[in-house]
Amino acid sequence: MSLTLGKGPLGGSPGGAFNFSLDDAPRHRILFEDYPVRLRAKVGDTVVVDTVGAKLLHETAIKPVVYVPLADVDASLLTPTDTSTHCPFKGDASYWTLTVGDREIPDALWAYESPQPDAAWLKGYGALYWDKVDEWYVEDELVDGSLRDPYHRVDVHPSSRPVVVRAGGQVIAESTRPKILLETSLAPRVYIPRADVKVDLEPSERRTHCAYKGHASYWSATVDGGLLQDVAWSYEEPLAESADIAGHVSFDGEGIEVELG
Repeated sequence: MSLTLGKGPLGGSPGGAFNFSLDDAPRHRILFEDYPVRLRAKVGDTVVVDTVGAKLLHETAIKPVVYVPLADVDASLLTPTDTSTHCPFKGDASYWTLTVGDREIPDALWAYESPQPDAAWLKGYGALYWDKVDEWYVEDELVDGSLRDPYHRVDVHPSSRPVVVRAGGQVIAESTRPKILLETSLAPRVYIPRADVKVDLEPSERRTHCAYKGHASYWSATVDGGLLQDVAWSYEEPLAESADIAGHVSFDGEGIEVELG
């Protein structure tokens, strides 16, 4: 997905055709760019980062990482540690523990204090592990789950193409009114109105979250007296750009075949 994953232009195997050659370009590609929003991170009620100078680091085969000016991190909460890691493309990273009240979060922040020349722009910036703080805010909006990649897009299109879903050769869903969901660098995904499912679906305990579609609920299908676990999912309250898949389910899993006409 995005610039650096799948077949994105900075990915390991870019899709499409360029009007220039990548033969002389490094296999591992990095883009460091402005992330022009107000970004805040909190642990409990304490703001540990408040910045309008954040950057996004896009790196081949890695999801985007937010870097913030070290000057915008509350230095009184940081203690350097002995941890060090090496990146052949960026250099040696130093780490700091974050302490808020009685709570200690080891190695929560890292920075390249003396980055390699090809990554000199990293000097003065650091990154917090996204899931080691309690809350992130973009402007005044609480981020639900992971960071949204500005190069990732979701589009949903109504279709009249016939779709048939089979489990072990048995038709379990059939529709001529599917929704086709297109998501950056991923294969199209077919969503079918629940009314067009021919077998019983039982709710599962499994839940996942997508930063672009919302919270997914999973369903198991009863076929020939047996239960096929978690072979369908739906977004009961999808995010705005995916709103049209509400009331629809998508199928995948072992023994599942989705045929789109």
